[in-house]
Amino acid sequence: MDLTLTEEQKEFRQLARDFLNKEVVPHRAAWDRAESVDTAIVEKLADIGFFGMTIPEEYGGLGGDYVTYCLGMEELGRADSAVRGIVSVSMGLVGKVILSHGTEGQKHEWLPRIASGEALACFGLTEPDNGSDPGNLKTKAVRSGDDYVINGSKIFITNGTWAKLCLVFARTGGPGPKGVSAFLVPTDTPGFESREIHGKLGLRGQATAELSFTDVRVPAGCLLGSEGQGFSIAMHSLDKGRVSVGAGCVGIIQGCLEAAVDYSRERTQFDRPLASFQLVQDLIADMSVDADAGRLLTWRAADLIERGEPFGTAASKAKYFCSEAAVRAANNAIQIFGGYGYVDEYPVAKYMRDARVMTLYEGTSQIQKLLIGRAETGVSAFL
Repeated sequence: MDLTLTEEQKEFRQLARDFLNKEVVPHRAAWDRAESVDTAIVEKLADIGFFGMTIPEEYGGLGGDYVTYCLGMEELGRADSAVRGIVSVSMGLVGKVILSHGTEGQKHEWLPRIASGEALACFGLTEPDNGSDPGNLKTKAVRSGDDYVINGSKIFITNGTWAKLCLVFARTGGPGPKGVSAFLVPTDTPGFESREIHGKLGLRGQATAELSFTDVRVPAGCLLGSEGQGFSIAMHSLDKGRVSVGAGCVGIIQGCLEAAVDYSRERTQFDRPLASFQLVQDLIADMSVDADAGRLLTWRAADLIERGEPFGTAASKAKYFCSEAAVRAANNAIQIFGGYGYVDEYPVAKYMRDARVMTLYEGTSQIQKLLIGRAETGVSAFL
C-alpha cells in the first residue's frame, strides 16, 4: 500500500476542510445546545459530494475510492460527529448495502436520491432488547400475498425522524440469524412511526429516533437480497461502517490535538505558555501518536476493501482502537484546557461527549475484541 495521497485526494481533503470550517464548525455548539442540526446543511453536503462518495456515477454518485471516503469521514468527525453520522448512515450503511445487494431497480430507485441528499436513509437494526445480539431481533415480517407485513420496533436509529427510506431488518423465518431478512421501507408507508430521542450525552444535534412498525405493508419487491439473508447483509454493512466510524474518530482525535496545541500555545501559567510544560507535551504527544496510528489502521482497512480482500478484522481493529483513542484524546484535551475545557465555549467538551458513544455503536469495544480474538485464535468466545 502506497501511503502517499494522490493530488486528487489532497484536493478533496482540503476542499472538505474548508467547506466544513465555514458551514459546520461555526454552528456546531449552537446545534448541540438546540439538539438539532440545521437540516439545510444536508443539501450543502450533497452539493459538495459527501453523499455520493464511492457510489458509481451511473447511480448519481461521484465514484471514488475508500481512502478518499476515509478522508471525508475524518474531516466530518473533526468538524462535528453529529453531521458525520447523517452522512455515514445514509450513504455509508444504507447506500452502500443497496449498491452491493440491491437489484438494478432498487439501485436506480434509491441511490440517485441518496447521493443527491434528496432522500436521507436510516439503518433499522437495533431493538430495545437486542443491541449486540441482532441475530435474535424480534421485529417480524410476514408474507401476505404479494406483500410483507412488518410489526415491531427499533431504537437508537440515526436519521430516524428525517429519513425517507429505512433499511429494516425483520424476522421472516425461525429463530437465530438465519431467520432475518432485510427490507427497503419508505418512511411514508402507513403504520411507520418515529419519535426522536432527546437528552443524549453526545451527538445531540443528530436526529436519533425510536421507530415503530404497526402492520406496515410493503411490496415483496422491497425485500433486499433473499429471505434469510438479512443478518449477513447487516454484518457486511457494519464491517464497512466500522471503517467509517474509525475514520470519524480519527477526526475527533485530530480536532482535540489541534485545539489543545492552539490553546497551549496561547494560554500562559507561571509566566510561561502551557506548551512549554513537559507534562502538557506528554498529553499532546499521546494524541499525536493516536491520530497517526488510527489513521493508518483505517487506511489499511480501506485499502483492503479497494483490493477486494477480506477486511472484517481490519475494520474491527480500526474501530476498536480509534474509538477508544478518541475518548483518550478528548480526556487529554480537557485536561490541558483545565476548567475551560468543561464548558461548551470550547470544542473539547463536545468532543468528549461525542467520542463516548463511538465505543458503543456499530459494535461495542467488547464485541470488536471478541471478533479480533476469534480471528486470531479461530475459536469463538460466544458459544
